[in-house]
Amino acid sequence: SGAIALLEFDRSSGRSSPEKDQWVAYCSFHLGKYKKALEEYKKICERDDCPPVVWNNVACCYFFLGLYKEAEVAAMKGPKGCLQNRILFHLAQKFGDDKNLMERHKDLKDVVEDQLSLASIHFLRGHYQEAIDIYKRLLLDKREYWALHVYIALCYYKLDYYDVSQQVLSSYLQKYPDSATANNLKACNHCRLYSGKAAEAELRGLTEMASVSFTYAEDLIRHNMVVFRQGDRALQVVPPLVGIIPEARLNLVIYYLRNDDYIEAYNLIKDVEPQTPQEYILKGIANAIKGQEDGSKDHVRIAQQFFQLVGGSASECDTIHGRQCMASCFFLLKQFGDVLVYLNSIKSYFYNDDAFNFTFGQTKASLGAYKEAQEAFLSVQSDKLKSDYCYISWLTRCYIMNHTPNLAWELYSKMETSAESVSLLQVIAMDCYKMGQFYFSAKAFDILERLEGPQEWWEGKRGACIGVFQMIIANKEPRTTLKEVVAMLSASPSPQVEYITKVIKRWAKANVVPLDEMQ
Repeated sequence: SGAIALLEFDRSSGRSSPEKDQWVAYCSFHLGKYKKALEEYKKICERDDCPPVVWNNVACCYFFLGLYKEAEVAAMKGPKGCLQNRILFHLAQKFGDDKNLMERHKDLKDVVEDQLSLASIHFLRGHYQEAIDIYKRLLLDKREYWALHVYIALCYYKLDYYDVSQQVLSSYLQKYPDSATANNLKACNHCRLYSGKAAEAELRGLTEMASVSFTYAEDLIRHNMVVFRQGDRALQVVPPLVGIIPEARLNLVIYYLRNDDYIEAYNLIKDVEPQTPQEYILKGIANAIKGQEDGSKDHVRIAQQFFQLVGGSASECDTIHGRQCMASCFFLLKQFGDVLVYLNSIKSYFYNDDAFNFTFGQTKASLGAYKEAQEAFLSVQSDKLKSDYCYISWLTRCYIMNHTPNLAWELYSKMETSAESVSLLQVIAMDCYKMGQFYFSAKAFDILERLEGPQEWWEGKRGACIGVFQMIIANKEPRTTLKEVVAMLSASPSPQVEYITKVIKRWAKANVVPLDEMQ
């Protein structure tokens, strides 16, 4: 900033020169003011005495502005050499042109700048250990290159070695405690090791500094603050950063998924060619939800394949994410015994995780372990999940199978009349009948008959009412319920009602059970 101020003063005082113009552009670029730098370099390019290498500098500005096609055109106007090759090397990565990437790779030399470019491409392609090897090799000869510690720490962060990342980073922060990049990475480690609030506290002191001196860091910090705050202001901050900050697209997908906007999530990630486990996982989740919502078996199959690729890979098979993926794969295949194997292996890490407990409950219930399933469902704290019909219907089934149908009926009683409440009535009617809990089965059949007519539900209602009568005779049901049974039967238009109620009344009279209203 000081250099630019001095240079601008000289230019305004009539002491301008081509060299000073290049220095203004150079300083602007390294301050992260890429638009300003680009404007300066373009003015230089208009001169007859413009050095050809300036076109490579223009290409660098376009690259950092995310204008990759323009960067390629500018680079091709520059002189051939190491800088042009590095620019085209990075552009090939951005364009997904693997053939050109390998051609440019061949032209890289064993010099610091080229090796740093190679390491960065390894990083972008998820080859973090290869990047670490290059950085460590460079550090052996260039110990004064302190920034390499940050790059190594970032690689360890990507490998989920957050403690190691923090240790490597500490040596750099001791020398440069006000580094925006390093403190941002420290905050990210804190987010993984502790919580979003701990991470936010680390970054809070950087906000003012970043806005003054580090334009590039300001965007990164604003992006990460959204992540630390669980998506707060995501739609205001993140969309403009897609394509600039690598994680922005993935975090926006996560935001849409968390807010049940699966269409936006799917559209945002459908054209991404996954290279990292996180990209495979998010594509799997987006396809799984789209498949379930749209009834598309193809999308469910694609999701299952993505999960299997991650969970079956050598690098991920023993990680928590890898085992979650295998559990998801088998869940979609309805192989719940295999799902349980993987969920049990990571259960201790998700004791209070609502999504995990919900999935664990579904798996246990699908295997007939209703007591453990009920425990898992009741440990869910999220009101959003607890209001989901899938959760309610599974918990209802667990209550019935665990011989507490009254609790199942309470769940139904709290629902407003809707297609879902009717569907739940069917679950109660059928499952209670199967379990010999005829009273609640009869109540459910009775309401279904009133809502949808007797054609489909009369036989079930008749069987349930007779079942209650049998339970009363066997002293397994209170006699006081008989009056309610007769009332439910009398509400049906079937000609069979008269005969059935006649038999019940005769028994009631003989056993002194008052049915005054029904006499």
